[in-house]
Amino acid sequence: MRYPQTFIDDLKRQTDIVRVIQDYVQLKKKGANWMACCPFHKEKTPSFSVSPAKEIFYCFGCHKGGSVFNFVMEIERVAFPEAIRIVADKIGMPLPKMVDDSRFEARRHEADDVIELNSWALDWWQQQLESSKEARIARDYLVQRELSEETQKAFRLGYAPDSWDALSTYLRQKGATQQQIERSGLVVKKEDSSGSYDRFRARLMFPVIDAHGRPIAFGGRALKPDDNAKYINSPETAAYIKGRNLFGLNLTRDEIRRQGFAILVEGFLDLIVPYQSGVRNVVASLGTALTPEQAKLLSRFARKVVVNYDGDRAGVQAAKKSIEILLAEDIEVKVLVLPDNADPDEFIRRFGVTEYQRRRAQAQPHIQFVIENALRDRSLHRPADKAEAVEEVLPYIRAVSSRIQKREYFDMAMDSLGIDRDNVNTSQWRRELWQAVRDNRPTRSSAAHLVAKEKKVTAAEQRLLGLLLADADLRHQVLPMLKKEDYEDLATAPLFEALIALDREGTEIDFDALIRKTEGDDFAARVVPMVMMDSSLHGSNEHYVPEKCVSTFRLMKTEHRIEELRRELAIAEREQDSEKVSQLSTEQIQLATERKLMLTLTEEAAK
Repeated sequence: MRYPQTFIDDLKRQTDIVRVIQDYVQLKKKGANWMACCPFHKEKTPSFSVSPAKEIFYCFGCHKGGSVFNFVMEIERVAFPEAIRIVADKIGMPLPKMVDDSRFEARRHEADDVIELNSWALDWWQQQLESSKEARIARDYLVQRELSEETQKAFRLGYAPDSWDALSTYLRQKGATQQQIERSGLVVKKEDSSGSYDRFRARLMFPVIDAHGRPIAFGGRALKPDDNAKYINSPETAAYIKGRNLFGLNLTRDEIRRQGFAILVEGFLDLIVPYQSGVRNVVASLGTALTPEQAKLLSRFARKVVVNYDGDRAGVQAAKKSIEILLAEDIEVKVLVLPDNADPDEFIRRFGVTEYQRRRAQAQPHIQFVIENALRDRSLHRPADKAEAVEEVLPYIRAVSSRIQKREYFDMAMDSLGIDRDNVNTSQWRRELWQAVRDNRPTRSSAAHLVAKEKKVTAAEQRLLGLLLADADLRHQVLPMLKKEDYEDLATAPLFEALIALDREGTEIDFDALIRKTEGDDFAARVVPMVMMDSSLHGSNEHYVPEKCVSTFRLMKTEHRIEELRRELAIAEREQDSEKVSQLSTEQIQLATERKLMLTLTEEAAK
């Protein structure tokens, strides 16, 4: 599939390279040439030159250069045939048929038919929204969502009547055949092949407009509470392939280029409400997880993206998937999570656009977001949890192409996850992890193997377990006082759980009983003989009050959290996050006070 060479030569001759490049870069005349700061790399002194006489561009900094077609291919991230089409469109030169590809011509003709029917449907739906009595429900909904008439027209919103064939009838009146209607995706074929019915009924319609202003697909929002699907979308057609387009890009692409970054949201209203409020550098991934094709499309307009998905579990997973895909396109990624799991639509309507922009400016670097989510519901004092958190974070470091940034993100993640350089148990693991990430090798086996070195029993655990096993009276007093949070982060947590369960059951506690209760835990199986042996060294007459036993663990837990805070503070200070530094410092002071009180009580109990 290619355009005739004679057409390409004519197009090149008729194209003003300066005028085309000026659509993307602010050029200034300098002698016979035009100069600008290069759009392909960061620079302060202009080194990007365009020669209209020679019909070429060249950057003396990054050394990229070539014809107008090379420029468009590079800036728009498209292949040569698409660059030809873009340049021809810019100068108003009609495209000839591509030679040697009859299937392409048939597909393009079918796509043109789909777009024509979509245009008819969109015009009709817009008229319905503006004037039909039935559309009152849609107009009321838009008033409720505070969308102005200007915004409704900008996004060409419409209303699909509650009818099985109203749209089909209208399209036939316009001259469409049944075959064209069925290919358009605007109807659904009946299972018995006896005809079709309108796909969108009683719905507020959102058209998906491509970068050239053509309606290629639709999304329809239900307006009746008993409708099963809140949103339904067009199927794939000759004009529309899912995952290759971004909602709103036709209206926001210039502002995205001007600002140098894009805000990526999920749904239609998540884009429309910010747009109406003046946030114009935003695109939506059409309610689905971002695809590599969408990321490539977005990279044509911005090399920085702020991901602002919903803060619920599904939104967080979608954001993490998007991060990995965007990083693969060498895009710098930050993440904005709004409070109370709010989406951009409801947050702006509730708190205003100024507060939204303030929070957007404080969006987290992607690695910080990933680390925080890896630590959710996990404790760094549980070796297995630490290994899982490391494995969850590493793919987002691997995906970074810059070696320098990759190392910086790696160190940030390892520091946050407690994989210290100076710790004898973790330093070797850290070195091996970096080598694996750097060389793009798997890490799971080394993580599982090396994390076992961290799983050890402290002297306090061993002493308390020994006392509890040796003294039944002490055991009956202490175990009811223990809360799960007192011991859950300890390596010996399975043993404490076993002791509590056996004591509650009234079962005699011996070696066999402990082994049965911890069956399947290899570490516990190794520790049981050690603590059983230790228990024989302690007599039941030893003075050891229950309160001291419990406070020992609570003190350990507090000291662990103080240690975590030191790491978190170091990271917050490095990122110059003054708000977080203040918050962590306050917690650190409170815990230091608690620790001092615990030590005092422990000393008094020992007297």
